Amino acid sequence: MSRWSDLVAVLTGRGGPPGAGGDGPEGRAGYGRTTGYPTSSNRASSMHLFWELPPGGAPIVAASARLLVEATPPVDELYFWALQGSFTDGGGHKHGGAHLGLQWHASHPGSRAANWGGYAPGGGILPGSESALPSATGNANTRDLWWEAGEPHTLTIERSAGGGWAGSVDGARLRTLAAGGDRLDGLMVWSEVFARCDAPPVAVRWSGLTATDADGVVRSPVAVRVNYQRRADGGCDNTTAEPDGDGVRQLTATPRRVAQGARLPLG
Repeated sequence: MSRWSDLVAVLTGRGGPPGAGGDGPEGRAGYGRTTGYPTSSNRASSMHLFWELPPGGAPIVAASARLLVEATPPVDELYFWALQGSFTDGGGHKHGGAHLGLQWHASHPGSRAANWGGYAPGGGILPGSESALPSATGNANTRDLWWEAGEPHTLTIERSAGGGWAGSVDGARLRTLAAGGDRLDGLMVWSEVFARCDAPPVAVRWSGLTATDADGVVRSPVAVRVNYQRRADGGCDNTTAEPDGDGVRQLTATPRRVAQGARLPLG
């Protein structure tokens, strides 16, 4: 598999039988990894919501999601919440994929940043245009961007008219990634947390998930499928997703209330 496919497989537990992302009765008091740091190679624990779009229609050329960070994290560890998609074409060829999201990142002003970056199908980080936004860390993908807790922020990935794929937050373009393909696939939203499993709880809410096809038709997923990074892959057992009206919340340091692989209808 490509580096991108390997990355997604490790984070999501894909490639095994149904339920392969779980390890049993996760999140129960005294069970599993609920204290200390995640033991994954990047010392992070992730959870994902895979989109289930209605069948049919033209290829997807843009996707958006509203992200609300309910309160700023109380620790100076990295938190990353993102919309992710893979770039493909009509022949089924893979052109890599990328993630667009907000970060709680102590090295940026006010610990706020946004990231738009990804991987090429053969490995390596996708190149892209120079962002108009500054970066305190000098990272081409991670830029200084103020966001407010308690307010929704819209993340949008779309095919750029000049080629490549653009990532925007609340309509402000971060940059354009130089990747091929003419459609999006494998859409999901996720939380990646580099804090201890027993750090104070942090919650985000995802809503307004939409995909726009090449005919201009806007479609929404009918459901999302819940995934948690496996304990065997270094994940925390005390993370959970939960339905919340027209959206879905993701929470850390919280007993698991929704099982691995659960399908959560939307709308």
